[in-house]
Amino acid sequence: MKREDLLIEVDELMEILEDENLRIFDASVSDDMYLEGHIPGAVYFDHERFSDPNSSYEITISPEALLAEQIGNAGIDNNSKVVLYACGMLPYAIRAWWVLRYAGHENVRVLNGGITAWKKAKGPLEQASRKYEPMKFSPRFTPSMFVKKDEVAASLKSDDVAIVNTLPPASFEASHITGSVCVSCMNMMKDMEYLLPNDQLAPQLQEVSQKKRIITYCGGGIAATVNAAVHMMMGHDNVAVYDGSLYEWLSEGLPAEGNGKWEIWKQAA
Repeated sequence: MKREDLLIEVDELMEILEDENLRIFDASVSDDMYLEGHIPGAVYFDHERFSDPNSSYEITISPEALLAEQIGNAGIDNNSKVVLYACGMLPYAIRAWWVLRYAGHENVRVLNGGITAWKKAKGPLEQASRKYEPMKFSPRFTPSMFVKKDEVAASLKSDDVAIVNTLPPASFEASHITGSVCVSCMNMMKDMEYLLPNDQLAPQLQEVSQKKRIITYCGGGIAATVNAAVHMMMGHDNVAVYDGSLYEWLSEGLPAEGNGKWEIWKQAA
């Protein structure tokens, strides 16, 4: 996978705004940010709509049939050109990208720089809430893109798998899955909005990229998608996100280490 399969730059987005197959989504943390001002025509990507309504944890992937239905209800079909962005929080846009790619949509990209890049390019904003007409989406799921706790536990015994915590080092020190390593997603972004150039990303991934399989995790399955997507962009296609991440792992008393100050870092997860 190439960089342009993950990211779209603002100048290219401006060139395709009139494309009738274009679907733009604001995947910000809350719809308040969306309503404060968004790219004209953009629809709010409500992460809860694409999450399991029966899960004990927030923003865990929805069951396949429900997810496919919600993608179609959002106005996306298999021919749609999907562009995602977020306000000041690139990981939320990449989480949405990961979900759609998992479901088999290949023409989906994240606006590098998000709404900040759009404003810098003097792009117009609107406040009106938008919706696309429902479409029919036919999924082609890649189950290996998400893993559950049992696979994580089993993988800890394998030298072929890297279990990677993507939170800041201080959060990792507070609590992490026993046997995992820390590669912070914060070092892969500029101002939480721009993904760094490939030549600055590659050295950060070099050590864990030697493993046959990579499983990333964070607090709740959002920051983990940054590392996972970057690994794929750099050519490693055996990558998964542990969706339950630390919220599930710690809640269920699974093997963890740290200085016990995880509560301080929950908001960073």
